[in-house]
Amino acid sequence: QVQLVESGGGLVQAGGSLRLSCSASGSTLSSYVMGWFRQAPGKERETVAAISRGGGTTYYTGSKKGRFTISRDNAKNTMYLQMNKLEPKDTAVYYCAATWGEAVRITEKEYDYWGPGTQVTVSS
Repeated sequence: QVQLVESGGGLVQAGGSLRLSCSASGSTLSSYVMGWFRQAPGKERETVAAISRGGGTTYYTGSKKGRFTISRDNAKNTMYLQMNKLEPKDTAVYYCAATWGEAVRITEKEYDYWGPGTQVTVSS
């Protein structure tokens, strides 16, 4: 069973950048499809981006495409989310998640393992 921990969150001004990391332990990350999700105060958790097991296929929702980049380094057992041109509406707790498989998985219910989350706050 894989354990996930996010890092890299913090406070940033609008227009700035952050890179989130998701480190895995207990299992080899290369066996899992991965995703990033976020939950803003008072809102449901939503999909941000997802990546296939080998990293060759990625998926983004809404306005994240073009601003956010998901990637993974299976040799380092780590997944990343590079976030550029951040906006106040990006403020949320960001979670990484994993599930067995190969192809991209998009919805929250498809994921079995979750990290505790990292707070991202974008000030205007």
